[in-house]
Amino acid sequence: MYTNTKGECMNTWTTHTTGLAARWTRFLTTIVAFALLVPFAAVAQSPAPVHLGTAGDYAVLAKTGISTTGTTQVTGDVAVSPVAATYITGFGLIMDASGTYATSTLVVGKVYAADYTSPTPTRMTTAVGDMETAYTNAAGRTSPNFTELHAGDVTGKTLTPGLYKWGTGVLISGGGVTISGSASDVWIFQIAQNLTVANGAIVTLSGGAQASNIFWQVAGEVTLGTTAAMKGIILCQTQIAMSTGATLTGIALAQTAVTLDANAITKSSTVTSVEDGSVPQEFTLSQNYPNPFNPSTNIEYNLTKAEMVSLKIYNLLGLEVATLVNGRQEAGRYSVRFATNEGKLDLSNGAYFYRLQAGSFVSTRKLILVK
Repeated sequence: MYTNTKGECMNTWTTHTTGLAARWTRFLTTIVAFALLVPFAAVAQSPAPVHLGTAGDYAVLAKTGISTTGTTQVTGDVAVSPVAATYITGFGLIMDASGTYATSTLVVGKVYAADYTSPTPTRMTTAVGDMETAYTNAAGRTSPNFTELHAGDVTGKTLTPGLYKWGTGVLISGGGVTISGSASDVWIFQIAQNLTVANGAIVTLSGGAQASNIFWQVAGEVTLGTTAAMKGIILCQTQIAMSTGATLTGIALAQTAVTLDANAITKSSTVTSVEDGSVPQEFTLSQNYPNPFNPSTNIEYNLTKAEMVSLKIYNLLGLEVATLVNGRQEAGRYSVRFATNEGKLDLSNGAYFYRLQAGSFVSTRKLILVK
């Protein structure tokens, strides 16, 4: 009797502990699986940026015309090709004595057209070719991280880095959208139809996300509503139309026309990217290329760990003339384009210095501008 009772107790104890262990195993397996699944589902790998070539030298570039009404302000260069300067309307152009560019009270920069004096026509042909190549590159990216997300209505959503693809149009209504990621992250939005940013809608950047790393590839038209605030580089196969008071921080590249109405466009001053996922073994600052240069050059550097980074240009007197990077960046290999024809920057021929500071690492090199 005792033996049976003891056996029964032992059997009960064994069954109880075995069941408890099994439940804990299932619970822990579920937790581990969930922990492994969530990061991959929520965070996509950042794609490589779209290289704009010389098209990236302009705040607004179009093939069939650029028009404005009201008091528009463009910070950066404006250009049309293959059409002539007569297809730039509302800017009150003033031809420079060189005949290679014009100026306007509405443009903090220069205005170019295909019929201006050489070498401008050749430069314009190259820029338009680069614009079309960049569009094809963005449209041709495969293996999207997100497909038909929210059926094309991203209003009120937060978009993490990655490649997005829609076979429809995309709408950002009054609630706006947030683009969240680090300064080295990249977003590419492939849109098969129109992109509509409604009246008052705001594209908000968070976490250090840069407008220069956001690419809107749009097969249809881009419409920015009244007082809408857009961020990023627009690669549009047709027309970009900005309504009264709308703003753009980035670049407008249209394969037809750009129409403006009392807008503000501020060109992204730098294009910063991590070239691959490997972590460099040492901090380095490379010699810029090309060197000598005109009007733009590339500066590359490596970071072995995340740091606050400052990259600035100085003249021979030690006076700062441009800030290219000023913020925290993750470990990686970076390339920054420096263009002398952006915004109010108007430098004379000669030698300059660029200085990189990343934590305790400081390095300085010389670059030469030849006009």
